[in-house]
Amino acid sequence: MTDRINQTLRGPRYGALLLWAWLSLFVGAVCAEAPRTPVPPAAAIASAHPLATTAGFDILAAGGNAFDAAVAVSAALAVVEPYSSGIGGGGFWLLHRAADGFETMLDGRERAPLAATRTMYLDAKGEVVPDLSMDGALAAGIPGEPAALAHLAEKYGRLPLSQSLAPAIRYAREGFVVDEYYRRLAEFRLDALNKSSEAAQIFLNKGKLPELGYRVLQPDLAVTLEALAREGHAGFYSGEVAKRLIKGVRAAGGIWTAKDLEDYRVVEREPIRGEYHGINITTAAPPSSGGVVLVTMLNILAGYDLAALDDVTRTHVIVEAMRRAYRDRADYLGDPDFVSMPIARLTHPFYAEGLRASIRLDRATPSTDLPGAQPAVDGPHTTHFSILDSEGNRVAATLSINYPFGAAMVVPGTGVLLNDEMDDFSAKPGVPNAYGLVGAEANAIAPGKRMLSSMTPTFMETADRVAILGTPGGSRIISMLLLGGLEFAAGEAPQAWVTRPRFHHQYLPDVIQFEPGAFDALVQEDLNALGHKLSEQSSSYGNMQAVLWEKATGKVDAASDPRGVGSAEVRGVVVPQMLAR
Repeated sequence: MTDRINQTLRGPRYGALLLWAWLSLFVGAVCAEAPRTPVPPAAAIASAHPLATTAGFDILAAGGNAFDAAVAVSAALAVVEPYSSGIGGGGFWLLHRAADGFETMLDGRERAPLAATRTMYLDAKGEVVPDLSMDGALAAGIPGEPAALAHLAEKYGRLPLSQSLAPAIRYAREGFVVDEYYRRLAEFRLDALNKSSEAAQIFLNKGKLPELGYRVLQPDLAVTLEALAREGHAGFYSGEVAKRLIKGVRAAGGIWTAKDLEDYRVVEREPIRGEYHGINITTAAPPSSGGVVLVTMLNILAGYDLAALDDVTRTHVIVEAMRRAYRDRADYLGDPDFVSMPIARLTHPFYAEGLRASIRLDRATPSTDLPGAQPAVDGPHTTHFSILDSEGNRVAATLSINYPFGAAMVVPGTGVLLNDEMDDFSAKPGVPNAYGLVGAEANAIAPGKRMLSSMTPTFMETADRVAILGTPGGSRIISMLLLGGLEFAAGEAPQAWVTRPRFHHQYLPDVIQFEPGAFDALVQEDLNALGHKLSEQSSSYGNMQAVLWEKATGKVDAASDPRGVGSAEVRGVVVPQMLAR
């Protein structure tokens, strides 16, 4: 019997078993030593409106990922925040895919109509005509948001577009309730809204400011969203919706054509990248100026120990970094498909060293002293959201229709509120736009061109911490991202990023703008002594939405700017229905 057992063990079967055992031990040892990729213990969404945050979580619970949730949040904001974004507008979606670390920026920025000309907003004397690029159909670029949502769902989501758009369609049909924030912005644009009978009918109450609790219904917008849900890209850019858009825009004096809509495509762009004291920065690429300007400012500030400086000196060097980076924005940046830009130089630490060398700690640098100065803004009520799902996918998205309620015109039969993003071009190089931003030839109007933006959706990451953040605020977006990012660099939680008192300098006008209470009397006096001019704003500004994942501790945190009416939530891991089966 013993001999028979030994013979069996020495046979081919024994060899196979032995090989299997050795392989098991080897694989086990390798797996034990291989670092596990951490995943968040919860999902988080911070957006500018509670209904949008809820829509995003509904889609996550239904089996969607962060990209599906981004579709839902974008569309919901387009319905319930008509003063900030809409499917008649555009934006930038910064994506990180956890499975392979892939990152990209979806460029859904509006384009100039093909019939646009560089002098279309000038009078016979060559002067800019007031409000022509702000109100009405001629102010509208070709929308990019519908194409971006279809692209996002098809290429990165796991749910059908129709499912992710369902919450927004419901909000459009059933309505949302007017709050004080809505009333304040509607009052600001009351006259312009009353010039469009469709806009007045939807967003006002018999031509007057709607009272608190008034329900805004958008049945035509629901039908348009249903066409997008059913047919994807074609549901908006061709077919019945497109016909109505062209007819309505041209009847109101606009210059859109069917080819404008047919030709619109989302572009995926490589994000701008940088590094600040061990923090990897991934941020918006042109036609957003935000990433280049943000990285330039951080590169300049990397040469200082900000924590060791007193309040006045720290503020002074931050302002001087803003001044120099915004000067480059004015001179160099535009649509990368139309202009050549020295991006590598502008974002290189060596270039920042040269800029830093011109900063004096004992006095301010007049903007007119900087080379290339010209003689003497994106809309302040853009919107932003940040998403982290329980797989580690993340989205930072900033969307806009430019000025509050965009061009204040709704195209009949579509519910589509038009943007007025054409004002973000340089109507006349050297002349400031509605937000005081000065532009040069790089951002001059051209057919099919995308206008320069300040929108700056951003990721900041160390070995242990991941930040997802962004904000509306027009020309002040980038400076807000800088200040919020410095709070992250100092180890602060998202609540500190979004509540930090804000100040801003954009090269021209040569003045530090600051929120009420941002500087006390002594700091103001000392900044004046350095040669800075200060202008306290009448109210606070910005609406930052932020998410933090502490990989070392597993904690997920989120915050919504208290200056707005948004909401930030963290919810425990939800096993997607389709994965649970």
